[in-house]
Amino acid sequence: MRILIVEDEVGPADSLRRGLTAEGHWVDAVHDGRRGLEAALSGTYDVIVLDVMLPGPDGYEICARLRRLDQWTPVLMLTAKDGEYDEAAGLDAGADDYLTKPFSFVVLTARLRALGRRRGTGTYGELRAGDLMLDPGARRCRRGGTEVELTARELSVLRHLLENAGRAVAKRDILDEVWDSPAETDPNIVEVYVSSLRRKIDAPSGRRSILTAHGTGYRLSPDGG
Repeated sequence: MRILIVEDEVGPADSLRRGLTAEGHWVDAVHDGRRGLEAALSGTYDVIVLDVMLPGPDGYEICARLRRLDQWTPVLMLTAKDGEYDEAAGLDAGADDYLTKPFSFVVLTARLRALGRRRGTGTYGELRAGDLMLDPGARRCRRGGTEVELTARELSVLRHLLENAGRAVAKRDILDEVWDSPAETDPNIVEVYVSSLRRKIDAPSGRRSILTAHGTGYRLSPDGG
């Protein structure tokens, strides 16, 4: 994969660049928000590793600007912050995954591989539930005639729910299907993505398509709510 690292700490960025290069990837690294945004907008990368705390525009702003400009390269956000609100802020900005420092290089590379695979996914057919449509291969979602912008991870969660429309799906099943290292991931992260999906596909039209299946997980209404 061609990977862009945007990290203001030169030492850690260089270590990460060397490690990923040794894994066979083509890696570029920049150390401030302005150059990071310029490089990301080139559209030549398969995955972007984006630190939150940067001089110039920070990681949240960079990610949000990329998405507003229809640049959908998967973003793995890195931060020294911890907590569900920081993670939710990253996801709301358009990040596809989130990793808190210090992190395992093995876990980071596994998540990058997963993001790279999702970007290249083109084997799934169109999925529908009422007026809710998802085309995973084209990375397109519509509610009625309105396009809904989803991150790669949100798309994968919604795809799994649509494939099981009408049936209760356990959080652990979603985790096993969507996350690359499910055993090392807190199942409660699924709640963050489901909440984000509800805000995007249900709230604007006052619908309730993703229901909570108490004691199990979630169920997507086959009629789209």
